[in-house]
Amino acid sequence: MRRGWLGLMAAASIAVLPSIAQAADKIGVVNVGKVMEVAPQAEAARTRLEREFAPRDREILALQKEVRVLEDKLVKNAAVMSETERQRQETQIRSLKRDLRRLQDEFREDLNLRRAQELNKLQERVGEIIRAMGKSQKFDLILTGDSVIYAGGKVDITDVVIDRLKSEFKSN
Repeated sequence: MRRGWLGLMAAASIAVLPSIAQAADKIGVVNVGKVMEVAPQAEAARTRLEREFAPRDREILALQKEVRVLEDKLVKNAAVMSETERQRQETQIRSLKRDLRRLQDEFREDLNLRRAQELNKLQERVGEIIRAMGKSQKFDLILTGDSVIYAGGKVDITDVVIDRLKSEFKSN
């Protein structure tokens, strides 16, 4: 039932597109994925995230190294250690591993959250630029390249959007 409904909607959309294209004098297509990849704002966001999360990453790496050193020491000295000392060191290693997993999980969650925030901010700005271009250049229709199978060079305005983002980035 649902598949039939979706098929009907797709067929209706395909049937309507030619009439929309004929009614529209100026159509544009933007490959938003390319814009998000190439825009200098995206690179700046990646750099900001790297700087922001570098101290925590170094902390995790240091803790990983500490765990490895303790594990190596335990393996190397296990034969000459007392049972109590061996158990104490194993307990310490388990505790450090738990702390490490917690830190890694928190790091990953925080990084994903911040990455999403930066991405959303850039997506909003890209949308604003596309809408402004649509109005100022009197486009009748602008589509995103994600749902377009083919767009000729005359209607692909992706590079124009990227150029606007670059010029905006230089002026900041």
